[in-house]
Amino acid sequence: MKRASLIAFVVSAACVGAPPSPARADTHFEGHVQPYVAPKAPAPAVTTAAVNAASAVTTANAATAASTARPAGPAAKKRRPAPGAPAPRPAPPDDSPFAFRGIPLGTALSALRQTDMVRATPHESELICETDVAGSDIGMMVKSYASLTVACRWAHHTEQGWAPSLAVVDGVPAADHILRFAHNSAGEPLRLYEMSFVLDTTTAYDLRNLLASRYGAPHVLGAPSLPLLVWENASSTITICLLPDSRRATLTYLLKPTPVRTKSGEKPLKLSQFDEG
Repeated sequence: MKRASLIAFVVSAACVGAPPSPARADTHFEGHVQPYVAPKAPAPAVTTAAVNAASAVTTANAATAASTARPAGPAAKKRRPAPGAPAPRPAPPDDSPFAFRGIPLGTALSALRQTDMVRATPHESELICETDVAGSDIGMMVKSYASLTVACRWAHHTEQGWAPSLAVVDGVPAADHILRFAHNSAGEPLRLYEMSFVLDTTTAYDLRNLLASRYGAPHVLGAPSLPLLVWENASSTITICLLPDSRRATLTYLLKPTPVRTKSGEKPLKLSQFDEG
């Protein structure tokens, strides 16, 4: 071995076997705090389907806005009725027979008794007619169903027999009352053609206002001191008449035409004591 090569070998061996020298600290960044910067997230990939969907939504919104938008135009003009148009016709008048508290003129006597429509006090009153034996207890004549006319009153039974009841008119008991029935023709049932009541004048005036509000202003007949107030339709009349004593008045419901007529054209024959006054 050559001397130069030997020296190089010895020196190399010495470097490998010798202990390492102390390391130096890297103080290049000492005292300098570097801020942390988060890495940017990658942008989401845009697909062709998403682009197409967004385009469709935009197109639909534009179409909706175009359809709802109204172009500005001239102000709408008020429509005028066509010339010659017929005016609305008023309702035809009600020509059905007048009714007293739900009892209409023209009601059959048998039907009135079956319905038990009592308009009198006390409440257990019944309709007693001249065809009933009990009618004699309250001063009525006795007749058969074949009679031309039959009169009836409300009455109630007491220990002494039958007693007249008081018809209730406008919430007040009447002094007297009578209901009259007649046959329109042979074989026809008895039908109610008249209802009459005797009232005090206070009740009569209150009833006048009530009837006027329901049927309109009455026709005023008779003398000014004894006026006769009449409400009328095609089939019946209602009449209020002040009596000469100025303390009483009569209320009469009458069917037209009156089934009972006399040759002289006067009022039908008297049926009971009610007609005597």
